[in-house]
Amino acid sequence: MLDVIGVTGDEERVYRLLVGMFDAGPAQLAQQLGLAPAQVSAALRSLHAKGLVSLVAGEEPRYAPSPPDVAFGPLLMRGQESLEWARAAVNRLAEDYRGGARRRDATQLVEVITGSAAIRQQMANLQIGARRELLAFCKAGHIALPASENHDEFDALARGVRFRVVYERALLEEPGMIENVALGIRHGEAARSSAVVPVRMAIADGSIALCPLVQNLDGSGEPTAALIRESSLLSALIALFESYWERAWPLRADGTPQDAAEPTAGGTHPDRDERHLLSLLVAGVTDKAIATRLAVSQRTVQRRISDLMSRMNVHTRMQLAWEVSRRGWLDEPAAAG
Repeated sequence: MLDVIGVTGDEERVYRLLVGMFDAGPAQLAQQLGLAPAQVSAALRSLHAKGLVSLVAGEEPRYAPSPPDVAFGPLLMRGQESLEWARAAVNRLAEDYRGGARRRDATQLVEVITGSAAIRQQMANLQIGARRELLAFCKAGHIALPASENHDEFDALARGVRFRVVYERALLEEPGMIENVALGIRHGEAARSSAVVPVRMAIADGSIALCPLVQNLDGSGEPTAALIRESSLLSALIALFESYWERAWPLRADGTPQDAAEPTAGGTHPDRDERHLLSLLVAGVTDKAIATRLAVSQRTVQRRISDLMSRMNVHTRMQLAWEVSRRGWLDEPAAAG
């Protein structure tokens, strides 16, 4: 069992017996184990060199086991380092293999995934495997994974993975979605809204994308998705995301940490709750959906918007949106260097 950290079978048997006896000589150990004295002596010398046993002072050579939790610590560390080196080497070999396979066979660039369960698993794999950044387009409806069930995102955000997500406006109109998006923002997600997004998509670390294909609109058959690896096609999808990201409206959550120092409602600048309301307004979310999110009446939402228009000395919502953009009230905080 201990061979994975460089302890041979004979050495392990000798050490285990010593742990039970506390100390013993080579002859006594050989008799107990049924091994030749020379075998036991060689095992003891090796265990001593590894720091797993120590010599006990006396006329006859006797050995005592070192405490296992102390003795095996360095061996475990070296074993872990060796395992990490081996894992990294295997990953490099696997990437070289995939790269060669892609050059020889273009079908290696795109893998078709079939079935809701398989798509969910691939989406989980993308988020679990992400190390730097995950980009996503979120359209209304869902094929395999409702946003409310995507718990892997929070784990990735906690690891320091940056999430940039563009939400389709119609998705924000779905029950509970504004609350779900706000929760993601509070955990660190950078979210924006666009009137439409062209396709559902997630891209991890700029190296692999998951893009659902034709959904079974008539209810027959299973949904499918494409797993797209590094290629010109993936580069085009990244460029598509960036172009939509630049044009999309930032979404803010009420009570996000970066808003904590904002002036309150008595000043010229909006407070954090007003910024949340404005982000939904300029994203095109209806007054009814905003009222549901804020747990107030539509009349209250309209009154708050009217108050903001008065403070900004504008007469239409379009002018208000323009002022919000001009003053940078919804700009995202600069990313930490």
